[in-house]
Amino acid sequence: MGSVRPAAVAGAFYPDDPAVLAAEVRECLDAAAPVPQGERAPKALIAPHAGYVYSGPIAASAYARVASLKGRISRVVLAGPAHRVYVRGAAVPRAAAFATPLGKIELDEEVLERLRALPFVETSDEAHALEHSLEVHLPFLQAVLGGFRLVPVVVGDASPDEMATLLDAAWGGEETLVVVSSDLSHYLPYPTAREKDRETARAIVSLAPRIEPDEACGAAPVNGLLELARRRGMQAQLLDLRNSGDTAGGRGQVVGYGAFAFREREASHA
Repeated sequence: MGSVRPAAVAGAFYPDDPAVLAAEVRECLDAAAPVPQGERAPKALIAPHAGYVYSGPIAASAYARVASLKGRISRVVLAGPAHRVYVRGAAVPRAAAFATPLGKIELDEEVLERLRALPFVETSDEAHALEHSLEVHLPFLQAVLGGFRLVPVVVGDASPDEMATLLDAAWGGEETLVVVSSDLSHYLPYPTAREKDRETARAIVSLAPRIEPDEACGAAPVNGLLELARRRGMQAQLLDLRNSGDTAGGRGQVVGYGAFAFREREASHA
């Protein structure tokens, strides 16, 4: 048995009591807009990573879109920005599992080995130990998907091409969901943040891999996903765009949050 990466921000970003946590996640999911009948489930998501009181409702807008995939998704590739440790390209852990108050999630060692072969990927438990940008997504994923194997990637200053290469190597088929973790603008006045985040959302939906770090803290993995989505001819959809002034904070300085879905284009029947 390999090591388990314990929850680092339970009790801070989200509840550490399993029953309370499960209830809060369910409440966020129940409050999300209903998924339109007949809408195809996405292959990839962008969702925020702040404390649940701030960004939980926006994250739920993304995760509600993949609830129909429970039992079909066996692997989740989760990439988010490094906040605690400098990472040159991207980092994957040595750990065999990640834990949350809702239970352990085994890592997909086969895919992680594939990623370790890339020249810009390092192996570092340190980069993952205190990183919240991945951890806060795990209870939502556990709630909507049940069991799955995880491919966690902490991203530093990797280029769009590097991240597109990494995501492509882990892309898989219908059994794999890709999630990129990012908040949007940080600490701007409410009206300024709304306008800046609208511009960022327009760039994301148009698959323009030119997002800057002041527009999205997860710019590196976001740009990689946009580059790969562009190459694959995917379509992006804005699901939710709010900020902390809309959810649980004041409006003097806010943090922006967006939820986006990415789908392969439907094959032509012509």
